[in-house]
Amino acid sequence: MYRIVIADDHGLYRYGLRLALTAGIPGVEIFDAACFDAVVNLLEQQASIDLAILDLNMPGLFDQEVLGDVLSAYPDTRFAIVSADDSRAEILKALSIGLHGYIAKSQKDEEVVLAVKEILAGRIYVPALLSRTSAGQGPHIAAPSQRHQARRHAGNLGRLTSRQKEVLNLMAEGYSNKEIARNLDIAEATTKIHATAILRELGVRNRTEAAVLLQTWHEKYVG
Repeated sequence: MYRIVIADDHGLYRYGLRLALTAGIPGVEIFDAACFDAVVNLLEQQASIDLAILDLNMPGLFDQEVLGDVLSAYPDTRFAIVSADDSRAEILKALSIGLHGYIAKSQKDEEVVLAVKEILAGRIYVPALLSRTSAGQGPHIAAPSQRHQARRHAGNLGRLTSRQKEVLNLMAEGYSNKEIARNLDIAEATTKIHATAILRELGVRNRTEAAVLLQTWHEKYVG
C-alpha cells in the first residue's frame, strides 16, 4: 500500500486529487497538507511516506534551497511538484534540484494518475507538454525571481509560519539546531529545514542577521 502526501493550500484541489488517486491506485493512503509546517510534520511523524506532491505556491516558503534540504532529510521519500505553471523553465528547474517529477495542474486526471504511478515505480516523470513547450518561454521565470528578490529585502516576518517563528526566536537566543530540536520536540533535520526557510524568506545571510532583524522588529512594533 502506498502512502502519499498531497500538499496544496487549495482544499478543493486536494480533494479532487485525492479522488483521482484513490480511484486510480487501489489501497493508496492519502494525507493532506495545506502548508509547509504540515508537510514537514507528516514527513517526520509518519513512518514511511512514499511520495510527497508539493505545490510550490502554497504557504511555507518552498524554494530551491529549502527543497534541497527536504530531499536530503527524507531520502526514502520521493518528491514531485504540482503547479499551475507549466513553463519549460520551471519544469527543468524542478528536475535539476533532484525532484522526481513535475505535474501540471492543467493535465487530465488520468495523466496525473499515470504520473504518480511512474514516480512510485522509481522513474522520473516529465509531462509530455514539455516537448511541446517552446524554449522561448524561459523569460517567464523573471517575474517570480524579481518578486522573490523584493521579498528578501523586505524582511517580511509576517510571512513566517507559527513554527518558523518559534524556531527564529530560539535562533535569535543563540540555540543550535540540535538544541532547538530538543526544545521544540522535533527532529534536528526538521529544524534545519525551518532555519533555511527562515533565512531565505527574511533575505538574510546568517543567524546573526536574522537575530538583528527580529530585535529591530521588536523595538519598532513591540518595545
